[in-house]
Amino acid sequence: MNELAGKVILVTGAARRVGRAIARNLHGAGATVVLHYRHAAQDAQALTAEFESLRHGSAACLQADLLDTARVPDLIAAVLERFGRLDGLVNNASSFYPTPVGEITEAAWDDLVGSNFKAPLFLTQAAWPALKASRGGVVNITDIHAERPLAGYPLYCAAKGALLTLTRALAVELGPEVRVNAVAPGPILWPEGEDFPAAERQAIVDHTLLKREGSPDDIARAVRFLLAEASYVTGQVINVDGGRSAHL
Repeated sequence: MNELAGKVILVTGAARRVGRAIARNLHGAGATVVLHYRHAAQDAQALTAEFESLRHGSAACLQADLLDTARVPDLIAAVLERFGRLDGLVNNASSFYPTPVGEITEAAWDDLVGSNFKAPLFLTQAAWPALKASRGGVVNITDIHAERPLAGYPLYCAAKGALLTLTRALAVELGPEVRVNAVAPGPILWPEGEDFPAAERQAIVDHTLLKREGSPDDIARAVRFLLAEASYVTGQVINVDGGRSAHL
């Protein structure tokens, strides 16, 4: 369980939900984890304290607004100042909400494209020299709907589609030193603040081959595999969706 010992990994949006599970899994595998957060300071600080109680010097949390791309290099610089290296980057932070055609605004464009595509691009670019030095890896959290759009979410799906293409493009650009892969979740967690009727949720679950919801830990295990074990894998996407994408 110490396959990531000595490695420093930055996880964006790590304070809650899937990002929290990813951070906990990587820390459990021996990594030093830097938890990025935007607003959830209390959650990020609590998780950092938990990690520090288990292994002193193994965690830190840093605040940044990733939509402010001019400041993105500062986040990488802070990681390097604190730990002296960077071995992995998990681009998990994401906005998700519907944007029906006719109601799409520039604010929604800036937020959804900014968080799901622009920020991962500029963050990876800023991290590239450090990742090249450590022969590290990048894992982008995409979505199965990057390839099979979800009705009512055209802007989100397009942004995730761009991130999927970016994953493959950066694998070409950053190899052979840096590997770049993606994990695409299916029905893992229902969005916060949205009313998904029980019948609609059940229909989504029924459309998976495994007939059940997944968990954030399923995503976290896939991320750990790509960072810790998949040394000959780059430019790939792992769909963690209970077979839903194979059944659409």
